[in-house]
Amino acid sequence: MVERRGLRVLVVDDEPLGRRRILDLLEDEDDIEAVATAADGIAAVEAIQRSRPDVVFLDVQMPGMSGLEVVRHLGAVEMPAIVFITAYDEYAIQAFDAAAADYLVKPFRNERFREALGRVRRRIQAETRGALLDRLLAVIRDETTLELPTTPGRAARYLERIAVPMRGRVRVVPVSEIDYITALGTYAALHVGRDRYVLRESLQHLEEQLDPDAFVRIHRSTIVRVDRVEALLRGGGSYEVQLKGGIRLRVGRTRRAHLERLLGRAR
Repeated sequence: MVERRGLRVLVVDDEPLGRRRILDLLEDEDDIEAVATAADGIAAVEAIQRSRPDVVFLDVQMPGMSGLEVVRHLGAVEMPAIVFITAYDEYAIQAFDAAAADYLVKPFRNERFREALGRVRRRIQAETRGALLDRLLAVIRDETTLELPTTPGRAARYLERIAVPMRGRVRVVPVSEIDYITALGTYAALHVGRDRYVLRESLQHLEEQLDPDAFVRIHRSTIVRVDRVEALLRGGGSYEVQLKGGIRLRVGRTRRAHLERLLGRAR
């Protein structure tokens, strides 16, 4: 018998259609062997220990034991390389980009799946499995805010935290701590107290994902958190807001009326 030299893959998803789709996509790959599937975190732990796969496609949100809890339970010694799967916006999972082999956000296209598969092949070749998992466990331990919402509602519709890659690690910034956001060309800067975090996203993209009752665009290049506004300042034909802490930011003329209405409701 010829020894199979491809990757052994485990698929973990609590949705049967989700598992079936990944298995169908894997059938097109000559160097892949789907060794098992699991429908929840407990079954995933058992399957990993029994089948010893090289890669696991791991759903993040599952009843009983989440994908993150599977990683915590097994640790770096037993855990294979991971491609996380989530139904939530990519901001919620980008924090794992430096530690997991890759991630998929449902619904994903076939091309995105093949990209993730190619990336996991390259990372397994370039690094030991233990090195990947050591970094992942460090991220989970250090950033307890990485837990994702498990029930639909307001938290699922608007960002609650933003993951910012920073020199080999990921900083998770709670949205509630942001004072204001400014545009830096095609990038954005999150201002939190005296700290500034640069994010590879446009201001427009961020605005679309922030709670409009909590954040307001006051200028083409500035978004502020409403409850940080301390005063409205007029003078010399200009219009500004003063934030708690003394920072002053210019308000665009076309945005003044909406800002005043929003602040009137907030007060």
